[in-house]
Amino acid sequence: MRILNICAYTWAIGGPARIIYDHTTEVLRLGHQVDILSPMTPGEKMYPAPEGARLIPCARTTPISNIYREFSIEMYRYLVKHIHEYDVIHMHGIWHFGSLAPFLIPNKAVLVITIHGLLDQWAVAHSKWKKDLVTFLYQKRLLGKADLIQINNTDEEADVIRYLGYRPKNMVIIPNGMKVPDFTNLPPKGIFRRKMGIAEDEQLVLFMARLNVKKGLDLLLPAFEKIHRQVPRARLVLAGPDDGYQAQAEEFIHKHQLTSRIQLAGMLTDAHKKEALADADLFVQPSYSEGFSISVLEAMTSRVPTVVSDRVGFGDYIRQYDAAFLAPLNPDGVAEGILKILQDKAFAAEVANRAFSMVTENFDIRVVAGRLLEEYKKIKK
Repeated sequence: MRILNICAYTWAIGGPARIIYDHTTEVLRLGHQVDILSPMTPGEKMYPAPEGARLIPCARTTPISNIYREFSIEMYRYLVKHIHEYDVIHMHGIWHFGSLAPFLIPNKAVLVITIHGLLDQWAVAHSKWKKDLVTFLYQKRLLGKADLIQINNTDEEADVIRYLGYRPKNMVIIPNGMKVPDFTNLPPKGIFRRKMGIAEDEQLVLFMARLNVKKGLDLLLPAFEKIHRQVPRARLVLAGPDDGYQAQAEEFIHKHQLTSRIQLAGMLTDAHKKEALADADLFVQPSYSEGFSISVLEAMTSRVPTVVSDRVGFGDYIRQYDAAFLAPLNPDGVAEGILKILQDKAFAAEVANRAFSMVTENFDIRVVAGRLLEEYKKIKK
């Protein structure tokens, strides 16, 4: 099969790019062809493409793309010229032009949409007027016309049913996968701490995601302010690109005189990310909304104990395995989780081990990619 993924395939977009990378690596190994069509703003850093895949960047068309995400005349022209070459068109996300364009051009490809958590109630309420307009114009109809809707979990299943008013026959639950070996052999401890000036006896609490309010930073920052006096050697590192919340984070840090306890590390990629995970005592991400948090899976695969909300995309698995401290969405709940992990080493180790078992038993990319390929084949036209 020849497969085309459509996604803003950049470092800043985070999880979806990693998901496509890992899935593509496995699909190529199985003998298929993969292209990645990525609308992007000039200057954005592209995520690396797996060897053997073709990455096709196309410029967003401004100023329209500032209002209607990923609008790109260049992408549309590419599809008009080449869409007939593909067996599968896999669109990642909704609400944007990349998930509309393939439906506007006659083709015989299997049309697949992965929701990536974007029908979660919190996500739908964000920029609601735009989403109401897109819903009115086409979004519900296109989900009904797609040959396959991939969702990650039962929570997302409920989101789709609530949005459409029915359960579509073309919907299948397949979780995202992880290349487990990538995070089982981490760099030596101490590299990231030396770079950040964090002493060996300090406890490193790591947040690694886009600095966006939906990641729960408005809960994490006051939670850390509550507990840092009880754990005076704790240090919080916020690692991720600004996505609308960095100014508020910096204001909070200065207002509460936490500049010596909270550091912003910017976006970490490749080896730098693994160095941070190797040195972390705790990973925290109290998100309001996620499709399927790859950063949390990376931490769990690295055997770092985690404090997360049940909205990270696989809360049902976490409950089944007791694989993390599931914090309620308030500062006190997040603070309780951080304290429990930092102060109870036996509990932290048990949580980390159960999380690793959860990942390896359910989210290995070799199993997940095979399941998705089988779904493609079932409906191949």
